[in-house]
Amino acid sequence: MSIRVLIVDDHPIVRTGLRLLLEREDDVEVVAEAGSADEGVRAARLEKPDVVLLDVVMPGRSGIEACAETIEASKGRVLVLSMQDDPSYVREAFAAGASGYMLKEAADAELVQAVREVAAGGRYVHPTLGARLAQAEVEAARRAASDPLSDREREVLRLLALGHTNQEIARTLFISVRTAETHRAHIMQKLGLGTRAELVRYALANGLLEDP
Repeated sequence: MSIRVLIVDDHPIVRTGLRLLLEREDDVEVVAEAGSADEGVRAARLEKPDVVLLDVVMPGRSGIEACAETIEASKGRVLVLSMQDDPSYVREAFAAGASGYMLKEAADAELVQAVREVAAGGRYVHPTLGARLAQAEVEAARRAASDPLSDREREVLRLLALGHTNQEIARTLFISVRTAETHRAHIMQKLGLGTRAELVRYALANGLLEDP
C-alpha cells in the first residue's frame, strides 16, 4: 500500500521537484499539491494524505501556524521541509504537532527515508539539526539558572527593545501576532518588568541589542 503524500510549498518548481523525487519510489504516491498553508489545509481535508510535506515560510500563515489544523484536517502526519535551520523552529514545529523536520538541502535519499519513518509513526529530525538542537538544549540548561528566558523569548525581547510592534515581530519570526503577544507577556512576567523602557534597559544590560 502506497504512502499518500501532500506537498505544501509556495514555489511551484520545488513542488515539481519533490513530486518527481517521491514518485520514483514504488511505495509513495503524491496525491495533491498546494501553494499556501490555507490551500494545504483544504487539500488535506479532501485527500486525507498519510504525510503532509509542509514548508515553513509561505504567503499568509506560516507552515508552523497551520501545522495543527493540517494534522486535524488530514488525520495524518506532518513532515516540515524548510530552509530554516534554527533549532527554535524545530522546537516550535514539534510543539505544533509535527512528526519530522527536514532541511531543503537534504539529500534525496534522506527525504524519502524521512517520509517513510514519519508515515510509519516515527519521528525524524535532519541529522545536522539534531546535533544543533541537542547543543542548544545543553546551552539553554546552562543559562537557565541566570537567565529565565528561552531563546525565542530573547529574540522577541530584542525586537521589542529595538522598537518593533507585535505585528512586525510576528512577520519577522514567522509566528502569529497572538504568539508574539504571549511571548511578550511571559517576558514581562519572568523578568518582573512593566514598561518598554524597562525592557530596553534589561536588553542593554544583557547585550541583547548587539548584532546577533
